[in-house]
Amino acid sequence: MAHVAKPTIIIVPGWRDSGPGHWQSLWAERMQGAVRVTQDDWLTPRREAWVASLEKLVLGSPQPVVIVAHSLGCIATAHLSEAATARISGALLVAPADPERRAVLSDFAPVPYAKLPYRSIVVASSNDPYCPVRLAGAYARAWGSEFVRMQNAGHINIESGHGDWPLGLALLQSLTDEPFPLLDGRKNLEPLATL
Repeated sequence: MAHVAKPTIIIVPGWRDSGPGHWQSLWAERMQGAVRVTQDDWLTPRREAWVASLEKLVLGSPQPVVIVAHSLGCIATAHLSEAATARISGALLVAPADPERRAVLSDFAPVPYAKLPYRSIVVASSNDPYCPVRLAGAYARAWGSEFVRMQNAGHINIESGHGDWPLGLALLQSLTDEPFPLLDGRKNLEPLATL
């Protein structure tokens, strides 16, 4: 049987969760089979609890997993155990946080600088108020990730005008080599080359 199971998309929001209209929320609603991590405490995040919630979903997935993380969710992903990372086939890591810069996130410091054992793409913005683009580039180098630097895209969230975010969806598709069926019946995006 040559059929390869489609990966499970796990959406990993950052500090304070991703609200309505945020690209992560839109994707979670529209992507067939996508699963979203929920945390008991979005306001005062604790590394152990956040990583445990994510690991439970990763290890419980019958298919390989593709992570779609934003902000502190990227750092939680980097803290996953070896057992969990072995189940991941790719990760889109968007606007990673700098936990050393904000006291409320300090439980996630220091950020692991080990190479990730799966294909990953770090997307960062030249003017992200929560993480200097140089630091995001350093994460990408350490993690062995492809690096996409966006110009003046803020924190790549609803406040900076990133609702649907078609570029992000195209990057996700490049990680899995397949389009994702959207539940609202809209056509999938054209390949990245046409953007």
